[in-house]
Amino acid sequence: MSLPPPIALEEAQSRLLASVEPLGGETLPVEQALGRYLTRQPIARRSQPAADLSAMDGYAMAADDLAGPWRIIGESAAGRPFAGALRPGQAVRISTGALVPAGAGAVLLQENAARDEDNLRASRSEPTPQHIRRAGLDFRAGNALLNAGVALTPARIALVLASGNASVEVGRQPSLAVLESGDELTGEAAACAPHQIPASNGAMLAAMAAPFAAPVIRIGPVPDRMDALLSALEQASAHDVLVTSGGASVGGHDLIRPALERWGATIDFWRVALKPGKPLLVARRGRQLILGLPGNPVSSYVTAFLFLLPLLRRLGGSVRSVPLPLYQPLVDPLPPTGDRMEFLRGHYGSGGVIAYQQQDSSALGSLAAANCLIRRPADAPAAERGELAEVFPLENGGNAW
Repeated sequence: MSLPPPIALEEAQSRLLASVEPLGGETLPVEQALGRYLTRQPIARRSQPAADLSAMDGYAMAADDLAGPWRIIGESAAGRPFAGALRPGQAVRISTGALVPAGAGAVLLQENAARDEDNLRASRSEPTPQHIRRAGLDFRAGNALLNAGVALTPARIALVLASGNASVEVGRQPSLAVLESGDELTGEAAACAPHQIPASNGAMLAAMAAPFAAPVIRIGPVPDRMDALLSALEQASAHDVLVTSGGASVGGHDLIRPALERWGATIDFWRVALKPGKPLLVARRGRQLILGLPGNPVSSYVTAFLFLLPLLRRLGGSVRSVPLPLYQPLVDPLPPTGDRMEFLRGHYGSGGVIAYQQQDSSALGSLAAANCLIRRPADAPAAERGELAEVFPLENGGNAW
């Protein structure tokens, strides 16, 4: 069998993402839209704050009446404003977040005030207008708050709600089928014979995809038989995306590629110049996108991080589907690379980034400990301690918010 030469990672990602469009939108309550991608800019329905508010606890008085003394004539608390207007020589007790009374334009901090019943004077510094949050300080009615294509983070949810919007228009999430195959796999993790391996890639991939796809179903483990694979593929036919784990390489029992072709799928590309993860396969059957991932767990994880998650984000409406790297100094030197781009499991923190010693593609221990992947170009010379390395955080599927 003549094998196609592996293609570069960037070309493979570009070809995959260029082949799909977002699935369209739906309207959701803001509180239910965490992590979803906006399809339309939310427009502020109110200004924030809607009126001048005090930024501190203290006393409010007229902006041209700063010398004092003053007579306290009432109180303005958050949610319970003072009803009247101030005249020279008067002040109102005011709380943080409370409406500034009519006629007031400065606030004397509580710690700078000397009060004797209803008589007030400044004990240290004078009142200042700087302690007032002016109307529209954060945003004004009619402002566009967020760009289409960005994800709703917790802070963005708060922003949209504060703007007077109870719902948002977001991209529809793709449905995903996760198919795990291999004669060596067993679904009984607690009863595993020496020649077997507990099936875990399917659970891992489903967990990775959960923030970006709905529903997510799992199929398998499926044995390495053509009839069993064709039956499993048919179970997945209604989903927007199908991802398989195992059987994508060139061994005699690697049947995913011929099974997909017999099922009617068209192979877009197969094999990427990537370590781990070279046997990656991308195919299409009708409107369904298919990713064939390697069976080694680290290879499956890395290719899902680099291809499955960007694909799901793109279908869900993201404008930046592929995560961007951070740059961290190496704690220890790294050896030269071979003819494929490498992704190393590592850990980064305040002192820089360190690659774990165990980089075998079957080793889950170092993957579970890692909080990042370190990217090394193909044919790169040895990297010295302190040299900046490209680091991809693994939290939230990468920093593609």
